[in-house]
Amino acid sequence: MLKGGEALVHLAHVREITPEWVAEATGGRLHPGGRPVVDLHWDSREVAPGSLFVALPGAKTHGRAYAAEALTRGAHLVLSDRPGPATVEVKDPYKALLRLGQALRGSFPGVVVAVGGSSGKTTTKEALAQGLAFPAPPGNQNTLPPLVRFFLRLDPKALGAVVELGIDRKGEMAELMAVAQPRLAVLTALGEEHLEAFGDLRGVVEEEAGLLEAQEALVSLQAAEVLEAFGHPRGFPTYGFGEATFPGRELELGPEGSRFRYGPLRVWVPYPGLGPALAALAALAAAELLGQNPEEVAERLAQLRLPPGRMERREKGGVVFLHDAYNANPLSVKAGLAWLAAQPGRKWAVLGEMRELGEEAEKLHLQVAEEAARLGLAPLYLGPYAEAQAAMGGEAVATLEEALGWLKERVRPGDLVYLKASRAVSLERILELWDA
Repeated sequence: MLKGGEALVHLAHVREITPEWVAEATGGRLHPGGRPVVDLHWDSREVAPGSLFVALPGAKTHGRAYAAEALTRGAHLVLSDRPGPATVEVKDPYKALLRLGQALRGSFPGVVVAVGGSSGKTTTKEALAQGLAFPAPPGNQNTLPPLVRFFLRLDPKALGAVVELGIDRKGEMAELMAVAQPRLAVLTALGEEHLEAFGDLRGVVEEEAGLLEAQEALVSLQAAEVLEAFGHPRGFPTYGFGEATFPGRELELGPEGSRFRYGPLRVWVPYPGLGPALAALAALAAAELLGQNPEEVAERLAQLRLPPGRMERREKGGVVFLHDAYNANPLSVKAGLAWLAAQPGRKWAVLGEMRELGEEAEKLHLQVAEEAARLGLAPLYLGPYAEAQAAMGGEAVATLEEALGWLKERVRPGDLVYLKASRAVSLERILELWDA
């Protein structure tokens, strides 16, 4: 029984919470007709029987307009700022969702590990979850609504959980941390991201640094250097391929995966690139901090599986593509180019636009082009800054179809093609159209 006498029942990994408990947790007024819920959705199109529908404000329409549709689809309860049948009425649905998340997190006794940073979050989250054998939300579900949903559906008998915290506005990290309440936080990297909201790198650092309010924090060497440059004192344990608290040694970045040594262990990661290797190293370091056996973690990491678009290797007609275009910012693009430059044989880079960089966008795109030229690469550029980038070395096209044609004329079996851009560019369409 919970405070107030309302039952919280766990049935085979399904948590059932009553309307009364939701009302108490959110400070809302309960209207008649609600039934216990086992899931949570904020998109009425995804509502299934037994759901709590959270009516959040959207960019064009407020979710309250879809409350009736959600109930028709089988929602047992609605959280809204308007009265209605089977509704918990609150003043501010977003703040109520925040309070609900805190209440659900408070009922989970296991260890929570939170991952944040400017790049590599999802890869690191997956390495931590799979390496530590902890559940985690799928993909990059890293904002408040999916975080609350995860804690609602989390098996209370799990020893721990891993969550990813993504930010794109000031104050968001504090909100997510209030729900996650992590025992351990992992900061992957710091670089320019979402500059329309944060203005500059200092703004990014100040927001991401909220992650360090966890009971314990683990910081990459790169992030530690940036934190120090912006006046944050050292003192957090670090991980990385260098002089770190938890160092990786003898790193080999191959075309199919990466190898390195961690203490006496030889670690294999079945994905190429520095990002997956660093993610695996973070999992090993976290295992030590949490008292797990690193050898068992290394065995699990050898079977690591990442969501699509993160150094995903595909072969088409003898041509090897590395699809790394789920997301992109200057830090992650430069890391990908450094890996590509170190690979043997004929290789090609296709670089699309990096979104949400605000007034700094052109400058940062040109910095990427400058780095590519320094590495001896001549990428194919796509997007509003493509012509200016290509002037530093490379070529520019206007459309994905032109990029496809350009590659078809030049690429042959045995070549390596690296694809990198922000998700909205849909650079993966080159793969979809390759055999058409």
